[in-house]
Amino acid sequence: QVQLVESGGGLVQPGGSLRLSCAASGSIFSINTMGWYSQAPGEQRELVATITSYGFTNYADSVKGRFTISRDNAKNTVYLQMNSLKPEDTAVYYCNADVKTIARVIMNSWGQGTQVTVSS
Repeated sequence: QVQLVESGGGLVQPGGSLRLSCAASGSIFSINTMGWYSQAPGEQRELVATITSYGFTNYADSVKGRFTISRDNAKNTVYLQMNSLKPEDTAVYYCNADVKTIARVIMNSWGQGTQVTVSS
């Protein structure tokens, strides 16, 4: 079993910043790609940013230059620094990870989500 636990969401004014964290735990042998996805009400879940175990990153065009994804492999944790937030960034943000378990089973796991609300 693998668990992903997100933290750091909340209410922020437009132009503000938030930092999301996601810690993976359980029967983990290694983690390949980790990422963040967002889902606004009535919308499909969509990619925000991903990062490989080697540090290669990919961002949605809408967040380039504003958001930064990073990870601490020793802690099995991925972060999302969100700056210059806009009302349209309001969504539930989900952590995702491609995990190889101790039993060498490859699993794609999701966190429970954390709410980010950008409003004045």
